[in-house]
Amino acid sequence: MSSDARRIQVLLPLPLSGPFDYLIDGDIFLEEGDFVTVPLGSRTLQGVVWNMSPENSNIAIEKLKPVTAKLDLPALPQSLRAFIDWVASYTLSPPGAVLKMAVSVPRAFDRARKKNFYRLSPDLPKKLTDARRSVANLDVPMGMPMALKIWAELASVGEGVVRGMVKAGQMTPVEVMGDAPYPEPDPFHIGPHLSDEQDHAARHMRELVGEHHFKPVLLEGITGSGKTEVYFEAIAEALKTDGGQILVLVPEIALTAQWLTRFEKRFGAEPVIWHSELTPAQRRRAWWAVGQKDITKRAKVVVGARSALFLPFVDLKLIVVDEEHSPTFKQEDGVMYHGRDMAVVRAMQADCPVILASATPSLETILNAEAGKYDWLYLGQRHGTAQLPNMTAIDMRQQKLAAGTWLSDPLRAALAKNLAQGEQSLLYLNRRGYAPLTLCRTCGHRMECPHCSAWLVEHRKGEKLICHHCGFFCGKPKVCPECENTDSMVACGPGVERVAEEVRDLFPDARIAVMASDEISSPAQMRQMITSIERHEVDFIIGTQIVTKGYHFPMLTLVGVIDADLGLSGGDPRAAERTWQQLEQVAGRAGRAERPGQVVFQSYAPEHPVIAALISGDGQAFLEQEAFDREQQMLPPFGKLAAIIVSGADFNAVAKTARRIAALAPKDKAITVLGPVPAPMAYLRGKNRFRLLIKAEKQVKLQKIMGQWLSSCPLERGVSLQVDIDPYSFF
Repeated sequence: MSSDARRIQVLLPLPLSGPFDYLIDGDIFLEEGDFVTVPLGSRTLQGVVWNMSPENSNIAIEKLKPVTAKLDLPALPQSLRAFIDWVASYTLSPPGAVLKMAVSVPRAFDRARKKNFYRLSPDLPKKLTDARRSVANLDVPMGMPMALKIWAELASVGEGVVRGMVKAGQMTPVEVMGDAPYPEPDPFHIGPHLSDEQDHAARHMRELVGEHHFKPVLLEGITGSGKTEVYFEAIAEALKTDGGQILVLVPEIALTAQWLTRFEKRFGAEPVIWHSELTPAQRRRAWWAVGQKDITKRAKVVVGARSALFLPFVDLKLIVVDEEHSPTFKQEDGVMYHGRDMAVVRAMQADCPVILASATPSLETILNAEAGKYDWLYLGQRHGTAQLPNMTAIDMRQQKLAAGTWLSDPLRAALAKNLAQGEQSLLYLNRRGYAPLTLCRTCGHRMECPHCSAWLVEHRKGEKLICHHCGFFCGKPKVCPECENTDSMVACGPGVERVAEEVRDLFPDARIAVMASDEISSPAQMRQMITSIERHEVDFIIGTQIVTKGYHFPMLTLVGVIDADLGLSGGDPRAAERTWQQLEQVAGRAGRAERPGQVVFQSYAPEHPVIAALISGDGQAFLEQEAFDREQQMLPPFGKLAAIIVSGADFNAVAKTARRIAALAPKDKAITVLGPVPAPMAYLRGKNRFRLLIKAEKQVKLQKIMGQWLSSCPLERGVSLQVDIDPYSFF
């Protein structure tokens, strides 16, 4: 090491407290954000240069190890590094754990291999088969090389046709380095005609994008009002900037088939897709394309799940959060963060607008809009001639259902009428599988997960009992494990599979589709199902919450909610708001075209404020009352909440640690510590769990106080601790 060696700091993608000090030689040119390899103990790891001029380091320079090498990767942009630091500080997570979310891409550190693409030969014979003529007549620039698969897909022929052309010399190979760039969306592609209301909102968004500064916008609109087409106009404006990039966050990427079709129709190309189901090669390609310095190869529009926030965008011009109210934006393990809130921070770091779109905005977002922190655009009319559906409630206390049935007589009659009219119906129950519980009718034994304090859910597909928390499964026993009686195990309660069975018994000739994450696990499967429904190859759709995500089926005119009260009980302070949002969203699937819609809620408490608000259509009054109730209790967004989850295999060690944390809690009148108590899910994935809940007044700097508090609390051996700022679930 030369005499002009100097100290830098490198952040490693590990759950460590911060960056480590290393030395670089004067001959190595590095900048903050560069990827390097460094030694750590006996290992060599990849990390990111975090600070080129560290101060106040207490490690002697002669004890430092040198950086091994600089890697040939695009540097992490400054806005992403600032975002990583912010998320770590806000969530009380190790910065390295947050960095891991930005670089945990299989093969990201590998260069793409050379590939053979193919282009048409200039001297094609006059006589070609019809299939080969389809390839030859494709409207592509002369001499443009493409993969065999792309040629075949564009020409709607099998790959064997293209391979035959290669063999015959009618196509010639071209060696290319790396992946082909993604097709670029065209901002000048002709879009649909907008109503005056839509056009007003779109103009406002285009102006914000043109100003190139941070500004949050709430785009609220009733179901079917055309919010997507409005924010597509903002995307088009952002695409007109050289190299500008757009991120669209969606709650569940596997469920966006209809959205992708609309995007391709509007812009002439699909966006880059980012989610956990991509293959390693697909993830590496997308990651590299997002971080490209060359604007001709750069990914322009990315649609993804919440983890897409941590992609290395070079020049973000716009972020869109679709269905911003969705609870699935909250990450519940590892680094626990809310994708919607972090999207606002990401936009602030990138200095670009962020659009929060929803028909049922969260109370937090509404209050920010009312306070003037966010611009607020409202669409109050359904697009075209469509009208809002008529909503009614059935008091299930007055219905006499036969054992093992779940559909009331009025709902059955409505389904029969809809089927006779050739229209589609949707039955909604937010419960997967066949039945939520299997028990012995002789001794009452309940089938429970051996690794979690949860009942096993029966699934008729595969004849399995499955834990929806840890994934454990087993066959449904013929003999009760407790009393050993034969054929005594019975299903209790309904899941969507059981409702589908009842519909099948009622209408044996009807075509039925079940939409649940157990049945649909990929965008391709969802696209196939959506196409089938759009073609009216389905009469009855039975689904969980995935059916609430903005789908548009013109022939769907009846929605029946099997258990409208599901989700209203428990200790979740957002339970009423969340139930109202889900039911309002699923109701919005009915009557989105010329035919009028009808919604039927089966409820054992139709007088509940949530059901009453849906029937009356006065969601504003409900939200005002909800806000008043939370303000009285100093609950978010009028106060702050945080949870501490203590877990481990040894129950006594977990309990002892939890009690110690409570005993060392800060003595502050503005903070209330509740617990410790065993968590509602007291045993999860083989670990015992205790929870503490911290309530604080809004002005309290909760992260600073909790950081100091928890750093003084030693953990028992084998015990781990998680902090959840702004908890959304309380299991």
